[in-house]
Amino acid sequence: MESNELTVVIVTYRSQNKIFTCLNSIPSNINIIVVENSNNLDFKKLIESKYSNVQCILAKENLGYSRGNNIGLNRVKTKYALVLNPDAKLEKNCISNFLNVAKKFEDFWLIGPANNQTDYRVDSDEFEVENLKGFAIFFNIQKFNSSFFDENFFLYFEEIDLCKKVKRKKGKIILSKKIKINHEGSGSVEKDNKKELEKNRNWHWMWSTFYFHKKHRGFLIATITIMPKFVSSIIKIIYYQLTFNIEKRDIYYSRMSGIFNSVLGRKSWYRPSLD
Repeated sequence: MESNELTVVIVTYRSQNKIFTCLNSIPSNINIIVVENSNNLDFKKLIESKYSNVQCILAKENLGYSRGNNIGLNRVKTKYALVLNPDAKLEKNCISNFLNVAKKFEDFWLIGPANNQTDYRVDSDEFEVENLKGFAIFFNIQKFNSSFFDENFFLYFEEIDLCKKVKRKKGKIILSKKIKINHEGSGSVEKDNKKELEKNRNWHWMWSTFYFHKKHRGFLIATITIMPKFVSSIIKIIYYQLTFNIEKRDIYYSRMSGIFNSVLGRKSWYRPSLD
């Protein structure tokens, strides 16, 4: 039943240090699509030779979370798909618990794990929520008509935007306490080039913040929301320039640039320069 109904989709980018733990936690009878956001043929050959249930698609370039997952999701032939981060590890009976919840709520759109969080003060093991975290999202494929994540997002806010789309269509988003997934967080890429990755995070966080608010609340509210962060970034750029802290200056310059480009309606173009 599991192998016939579910496909796992994992988007990776230089995640060789995490992906194998993730893959080893998935039952071997489940088909897995890995979308590698690079042209790393050696990586593709390695995981496809090591795991007979894995198909690795090379995206040729760094497409980001949304576009990468859309590539994988549009290749899915099964009824359900589980989008999973490469630094996530499934605990015992995780897949069976996902499928049990899917059978219980047949008209659901998305399911996610509660992940041992203590802030859900409800008696039921499964309940409806407004949002899910992006490290593990279980899709009812037929509900989406091949339209999944907004590809304008490169990084951040993608899953919140997706959940808003589902809620606008009166779709059910279910959280289950029984589904257990370990998620390391901030560990999906190699930990080299920390400065470049920090600049990348700051640029995209600011770009996505403005774009998200503009999309859902309008340009004026988005501008009011982002303006204090824009002014703060300029002040800190000047301060760190005067104190010769070039690394901090560059990070806040990235924040300012992300805001500036998003306000001007430019695409989310920034990519980290990694060795």
